[in-house]
Amino acid sequence: MSKQLHDVQFSNNFVDSFSGIDEVTRTPSMTEGALYSRAMPTPVSAPHLVAYSFGLGRVIGLSETLDKASIEMLSGNRVTETMIPYAACYGGYQFGHWANQLGDGRAITLGEIIKDDGVYELQLKGAGTTAYSRRGDGRAVLRSSVREFLMSEAMFHLGVPTTRALSLVDTGDKVLRDMFYDGNADYENGAIVARVAPSFLRFGNFQILFARGESENLQGLLDWTVERFYPEIKSTGDDRVVEFFREVSKRTSFMISEWMRVGFVHGVMNTDNMSVLGLTIDYGPFSFLDNFDPSFTPNTTDLPGRRYAFANQPSIAVWNLQRFSESLMPLMNEQALLENEVENFKEYYTRDYYQMMAKKYGLSSFESETAKDFLESMRESLYELKVDFTLFFQYLIELKREEQSKRDVLEYFSDCFYQKLDESKERDFYNLIKVYKSLLLVDSLSAEDSKRVMNEVNPRIILRNYLLHEASEKLEAGDSSLFEELFSALKEPYSKKWDKFFCKRPEWAEQKAGCSMLSCSS
Repeated sequence: MSKQLHDVQFSNNFVDSFSGIDEVTRTPSMTEGALYSRAMPTPVSAPHLVAYSFGLGRVIGLSETLDKASIEMLSGNRVTETMIPYAACYGGYQFGHWANQLGDGRAITLGEIIKDDGVYELQLKGAGTTAYSRRGDGRAVLRSSVREFLMSEAMFHLGVPTTRALSLVDTGDKVLRDMFYDGNADYENGAIVARVAPSFLRFGNFQILFARGESENLQGLLDWTVERFYPEIKSTGDDRVVEFFREVSKRTSFMISEWMRVGFVHGVMNTDNMSVLGLTIDYGPFSFLDNFDPSFTPNTTDLPGRRYAFANQPSIAVWNLQRFSESLMPLMNEQALLENEVENFKEYYTRDYYQMMAKKYGLSSFESETAKDFLESMRESLYELKVDFTLFFQYLIELKREEQSKRDVLEYFSDCFYQKLDESKERDFYNLIKVYKSLLLVDSLSAEDSKRVMNEVNPRIILRNYLLHEASEKLEAGDSSLFEELFSALKEPYSKKWDKFFCKRPEWAEQKAGCSMLSCSS
């Protein structure tokens, strides 16, 4: 039976299970010995519901439409008696350096909704200051909130492990932001996103306890996490820690391989943005690839080192897991067991990556050296030729399997290129397509099955940055039409129904602020 949000009975298992700061405070403070600090959303002046993801609402038992009281809750203006709102304490390595205590500086968890199929933690992002806000105001702007709301749901419908977004509320208040940290601050519309996940636990929740030497809390958090989210782990002692870390590694590997499948670049893979459940978490200066560029990073803060560039994401995952494993070492008697497990991530990822790429190309596997050589050569070619990543694989699905002339092949793929090709590049690309066709001919998959698999894993519609930028600009001006279209299209990313969005990035968007590069400002 569906309910309004204010009729939902909330659970508060995290707060009930751990020590925390039980007095609500908005004053930044170090909270040693505490895994959370009680918080209370700061009311807003004129909340307006911009969007509601009823698909998610239905999963957690909510009505198809939300009444005023429910919207007040999603804007932070109302808290029910079964809620115990809090901000979690965690630390993290940011751009490779230990940042000590961070915590939920503008996210407040309202509580947990318990359903037969699992736990759903409800969190408001942009709902005001907490004990972990540091110098921030605890708010978020409409620009970044539109991006997070739409991308959370887009990734879910693409099949990528992710946290989700329940609602987007315009607060009616203005928020001061310096979008590119260049001294040009301006007021923007404030907004709040209601985020949902089984848990928002990060590597950093464990790392801060390790850094503070709180071994008892560390053991308690590991046991709580295992019992709640990894119930298949029945072992104790060293085996329990190793099995937990192994499962986190496997989930992280699969998540990263899925990012690579759809061309997603997170942009801020700090350890405080890494989920222990293998979920994509914290959508900031992210982007999908337009033209295939392994060195692309959408985050201005990530320049010039490009630590979090597209191609670096697997190796950064390894580095982050190494740091995560260090935080679990105090729980181990034989630490070498955990050290050995870190190395296994590379094996998990290699398996996941080749399985994923085989599906993208409609092949049964990439086990042969010929196939692997082709994959690497095509990767280099896509980069050198500035080929649109999404369009290329869509065109590959319909490629004729019989022999074609160079002219016909180049004409067929012409819409995928962002630059004019010289003769040598044309020849190289054509030769690679011939190699690909030869691989298809000897593969065990039938032509029909190959095409079916490719259609299942290669999206047709992605949320390109310029579309998100246009949608948020129009929304700020009172026009929600593009936002609503994108919200509908993202639910069917493998369909041809929304082909108005099946196109390359326009030239004007290549260097436009907010369309190519973004900052962490939100």
